[in-house]
Amino acid sequence: MQIQPLKIPSTEPVPDIDIAEGEHIVGEFVGDAEGPSVIVVGSIHGNEPSGLLAMRKIAPALEKLGSRIKGRIYLIAGNTRALRKDVRYLDLDLNRHWTPETIELNKPSSTIRTNRAEDAEQRELLEIFERIFLTAKDEVYALDLHSTSAESTPFAMIGDTLRNRDFARNFPATILLGIEEQLNETILEYINNLGAVTLGFEAGEHRQKTAVDNQEALIWLSLYHSGCLSAEDVDVARHEKTLREAMGRPRIIEIRHRHAIQPEDDFRMEPGYENFQPVKKGEVLAHDSHGEVKAVEGGMVLMPLYQKLGEDGFFLGREILPFWLWLSRFLRNVGIAGLMFLLPGVQRHPFEKESLIVNTQVARLFPLQIFHLLGFRKQLWKGGKLVVSRRKYDTDSPFRKASDRN
Repeated sequence: MQIQPLKIPSTEPVPDIDIAEGEHIVGEFVGDAEGPSVIVVGSIHGNEPSGLLAMRKIAPALEKLGSRIKGRIYLIAGNTRALRKDVRYLDLDLNRHWTPETIELNKPSSTIRTNRAEDAEQRELLEIFERIFLTAKDEVYALDLHSTSAESTPFAMIGDTLRNRDFARNFPATILLGIEEQLNETILEYINNLGAVTLGFEAGEHRQKTAVDNQEALIWLSLYHSGCLSAEDVDVARHEKTLREAMGRPRIIEIRHRHAIQPEDDFRMEPGYENFQPVKKGEVLAHDSHGEVKAVEGGMVLMPLYQKLGEDGFFLGREILPFWLWLSRFLRNVGIAGLMFLLPGVQRHPFEKESLIVNTQVARLFPLQIFHLLGFRKQLWKGGKLVVSRRKYDTDSPFRKASDRN
């Protein structure tokens, strides 16, 4: 395919976006079709152009590599209609739109059409994903590239599977763990549940060139660590230096609280808060139509909202010690998760294999941290009982070659 190089100016901010509606494929590069697949999705929010710009920047180099690619690489633009207008979304947040109902509505075989822009976007993306996943013959990796509304230290986000953890450890990055417990129906959750290894990335402020540089570095390193490209084709040291200088000391942060908001809340974040800034319990972080919004616990504030659109006011998190990550891996590898239903007040879910029903009146001696260690992070209250769920494909890939699994 013909790729037009994109010139990124050396000064800030990044340039405006020129893209047609439905123009999702930035680049598609196949060397050895038997190898791993890497999917990069950028700009799922239309006011976050750096993901698309980073993909356009590296596409000409990937085209030149040709048969040297040991797999398949797909660079995909997210919300093209919102990108054209430089807004987060037009009718609804495309990154909160991946419910079973909307996926059924917008799947390629569906004949139903709505007037919502994001339904059209999702339908186009689903058609692309279906083609990729149906033809995958080895491991599938997926990146979701984002940026933030305020100046921010970059960080990565993963769903809590051991496969995701292992991939994320390759990068000199601060990792947010457990964010899927707080967010619903994201594109990365959808892809993760298909069996892919996934990694989300917040690269910095929306329209700063450094966000493009950070995402470019992450893409190249992902292509190297996935096995699609060799060290001869990727300047690993340079890209690791870019991320290390942007991120500082790598650490694992567990997300413990999300302050969700609605448009009618008139949410206003207090000025001056930055990612990873320490906060104390009871500290006033924002105001809304009900008054002061205080921190429910001490820790650090993450992703404070300084824009008009969005459903997440801020998050609170705490750093995890390496011991707990080791213990979590050990317990999962020996199969303890499959025995949790033997605990008092815990039973298997009758329809969902990866879920447990917890009677908190009986199981109050077993705090949620125990379930977290085993990957049960998603929470839903039903009939006075807590349903906790973990990700599918924690340790095993549905795509990796049988010879590699044995």
